Amino acid sequence: MATSACAETIVSADYAAPTDRYAHGILGDAIEWGALEITTDTGTRRFVLSEDRVFEDVAPRLADVDGDGSPEVIVVETLASAGAQLAVYDETGKIAATPHIGQTNRWLAPIGIADLDGDGAVEIAYIDRPHLAKTLRVWRYRDDALVPVADLPGLTNHRIGERDIGGGLRDCGDGPEMITANADWTQVMATRLIDGQLTTRSIGVHVDRGSFATALACEALP
Repeated sequence: MATSACAETIVSADYAAPTDRYAHGILGDAIEWGALEITTDTGTRRFVLSEDRVFEDVAPRLADVDGDGSPEVIVVETLASAGAQLAVYDETGKIAATPHIGQTNRWLAPIGIADLDGDGAVEIAYIDRPHLAKTLRVWRYRDDALVPVADLPGLTNHRIGERDIGGGLRDCGDGPEMITANADWTQVMATRLIDGQLTTRSIGVHVDRGSFATALACEALP
């Protein structure tokens, strides 16, 4: 994507305006966020959600999804009547998003952002309803939109009340892998996107968050 010489560069992002207006509490307390503050090399922009929306997330994530050399901000944004969506913001506001899940108190837990299949385009991966559907979904940013790439059921990365999201992305020398648990939390799973398809395998026993840390460090699990 072409950029102008005067384009701003995002350097950080934070949630702001804590609120209890959405009574879901999936991350261990009743507090969500009503605003997003994006700091660029020229100043700070504040995006305030309407009263029927919150950011239901642990922290904004910065990644260059459009290939212009400057990061965008990836968030989990929830509409009270329709549940969560994954959204991408830049310094002008929201520029792309997945559909909302479709029902209140339905959430998604991000895994990571990377070129997962080596084709030059950036993908964003998350678990759709990690406590219910337990489905890995991968989307690609293309032509100013998020488009679906592949889905795989039977994986999860969060349990109700946990204040963080487990797993993430690793590259142990053979390309990016998405690290999650299997649906019943007995195994740590490594999943790849290859030729538009998701393939997964167990890489060891899941015990606790240390199991994910070991896997993400490319160390062997029992």
